[in-house]
Amino acid sequence: MSAFLWLAEIKRRVPMHSPRCFLSRVGPLSKPGLLPWCATKHPGWSKLFLGSAGEGNFTNVITKKCQRGQKSQKKPSYIGPLDGSWQERLADVVTPLWRLSYEEQLKPVINGYRNKSTFSVNRGPDGNPKTVGYYLGTWRDRSIVCVRSNHLKNIPEKHNQVAQYYEVFLRQSPLEPCLLFHEGGYWRELIVRTNSQGHTMAIVTFHPQELRQEELGVQKEAVKKFFTTGPGAVCDLTSLYFQESTVTRCSHQQSPYQLLSGEPYLFEDLLGLKIRISPDAFFQINTAGAEVLYRTVGELSRVNSNTILLDICCGTGVIGLSLAQYASQILGIELVEQAVEDARWTAAFNGITNCEFHTGRAEKILPQLLKSKEDGQVIVAVVNPARAGLHYQVVRAIRNCRAIHTLIFVSCKPHGEATRNIIELCCPLDSAKKLLGEPFVLRKAVPVDLFPHTLHCELVLLFTR
Repeated sequence: MSAFLWLAEIKRRVPMHSPRCFLSRVGPLSKPGLLPWCATKHPGWSKLFLGSAGEGNFTNVITKKCQRGQKSQKKPSYIGPLDGSWQERLADVVTPLWRLSYEEQLKPVINGYRNKSTFSVNRGPDGNPKTVGYYLGTWRDRSIVCVRSNHLKNIPEKHNQVAQYYEVFLRQSPLEPCLLFHEGGYWRELIVRTNSQGHTMAIVTFHPQELRQEELGVQKEAVKKFFTTGPGAVCDLTSLYFQESTVTRCSHQQSPYQLLSGEPYLFEDLLGLKIRISPDAFFQINTAGAEVLYRTVGELSRVNSNTILLDICCGTGVIGLSLAQYASQILGIELVEQAVEDARWTAAFNGITNCEFHTGRAEKILPQLLKSKEDGQVIVAVVNPARAGLHYQVVRAIRNCRAIHTLIFVSCKPHGEATRNIIELCCPLDSAKKLLGEPFVLRKAVPVDLFPHTLHCELVLLFTR
């Protein structure tokens, strides 16, 4: 059976926990080849591993060096014909399981589950450069085509509506879009965020080029008028932001988000908490699935009144805040300043007083923070890094902190750089790398399906020592 069909069968057969989560009952992973980090940069590993949770000592497996130079497996022919319609081709890339039934899940919301979508601007199949959607093709081959996304199952109707009206706005604007920075142009991508109450935040990014402030003001007023009193008013935006950006991705600290109209924040109800979400803050894109993910983290962490929970890369702080009532103290570290402000607001609003949130790079904050806590207190660490994984100094600080007996590692991309993190957490003592603490042992792996119709999942790894 191919890996693709095997994944589909796992998703079909394994009992689902409400909603979109499956905790596999397949059994222990007895063969090294089943572990994802045994095939570095292997495009099909996640298909093999989804749903294969197990318990045991996997240290001997993950400390082996990853195999290099493996040739990528050929994609199954039924992923989609290369000569199919643009819509089918985009669906096959973004939601490759869209043709498969999801009927046996336990009442999940599997369509339109994303609470954040980022839409690009580029040439469509008809050649119009003011097309809003998602890319197909590659820059290297100069084959980029931007295809509208209103047929994709994972994107809410509201997101597509805002994208459609942004396209209408672009096509009536006298300014050209910015497709490549060195070629000029102004209008760039659109980010749409929604919450479970239906409130909608839109963020328009704009390359200012050489425009004067008065000229920028004209463009900001144009987009504001379009979405508040013009045709785009039907989108009923709760918040409209504008960001001037000269790079691909730009944080609020690098270039502030400018509120053109509406409310500055979205709010979400999650695990009994009211959460504040700023435009720059990370929040899991599947809200209902995030609840299952965070409950899974809580169950594996087993925090108690004698435990300090250290939440590294904490985002808006939801994991720590949801467990604050069980732990003695919550310590959160996050790079994005807006997210830390959100976490502090959420703690205050919900009456949580045993939390501290620190802004900055974890590799700079963590070592000193851990030194101040090594006085016999038990620390449970949770890390939920970006796709690039943890900085090596963060791994070193965790490894060398004797107070950390339990580590929860959450990753949506456990291969790549995260593999290196896991190996260094579990390998024997290495003085050259200053990994002097007792190695961790991987005890359990739990996949949580936050992304129906795709081959991706969040993987929760439990380490102890």
